[in-house]
Amino acid sequence: MLININLEKQTVLITGGETGIGRAIAIKVAEAGARVAINYNSSKESAEQVTSEIIANGGIAYNYQCDVTKEEQVKIMVSNIEVDLGSVDILVNNAGSLIERCRVDEMSSELWEEVVNVNQKSVFLCSKYVIPAMKMNNYGRIINVSSIAARNGGGMGAVIYASTKAAVSAFTKGLARELSEFQISVNGVAPGTITTAFHDKFTENNVREKVVETIPLKREGTPEEVANAVLYLASPLSSFLLGEVIEVNGGQLMD
Repeated sequence: MLININLEKQTVLITGGETGIGRAIAIKVAEAGARVAINYNSSKESAEQVTSEIIANGGIAYNYQCDVTKEEQVKIMVSNIEVDLGSVDILVNNAGSLIERCRVDEMSSELWEEVVNVNQKSVFLCSKYVIPAMKMNNYGRIINVSSIAARNGGGMGAVIYASTKAAVSAFTKGLARELSEFQISVNGVAPGTITTAFHDKFTENNVREKVVETIPLKREGTPEEVANAVLYLASPLSSFLLGEVIEVNGGQLMD
């Protein structure tokens, strides 16, 4: 039997929704009928391309420029989304970055703070400002994008990145308990090695080839495969799932 996931009349906010995994999530939820709010920081052209594609296929999508590490900007963005599309029903905290590979003993406090802000503070701020409306509606979904690095410590020069992603996984579980009485579910996904610009920028080809050999499926994952897991968490199919982080890594790391 074909399962049809219907997100019509629901507003989905995706941070970092203009490229890679975020872009795939935006297109996937739009195909399910959702109204899509795509957040971007600096890649305006990429964001416009995604919204144009969604609109061309009959969907509803808006772009919102916002540095999600800045509280006042997040507050204004969520307010604008509520005016344009209605209150946020589903939040996907996807924005994040390694910034640069750097060993701990060589890292400046400024770089440490930047990595923490983009990966961890952004999740806190965006969650904070969508929760009030979710509480009023007695419904909501928050989906946080962690990483395989949260469990294996990350590659060389990625200790702080891995630490922030581990914090996101812990935040997911704690927030799930905190919001359960309001019928708001909080879950997450932890991508493994996915074919995106992230690895094009931060991982050398020879390293990627060695990593692929450790994956039972012998390939990198695709952004669409991560988006499929997010779509499941956004849908009624995950109604009894709470505080879980789905590992999307092709068996690269198993419990």
